[in-house]
Amino acid sequence: MGTAITGAILVCIVCLAVKSMVKDKRAGKSLQCSGDCKRCSGHCH
Repeated sequence: MGTAITGAILVCIVCLAVKSMVKDKRAGKSLQCSGDCKRCSGHCH
């Protein structure tokens, strides 16, 4: 039973992380440079 609960919690955490990454990507933020093209010379967009 404990394994199932721990697994469910981990699945929830992973889903929240993926949801956050998708939301950031739709908002125009990049995982590499966070949308700050001065830091990455504009090659990440």
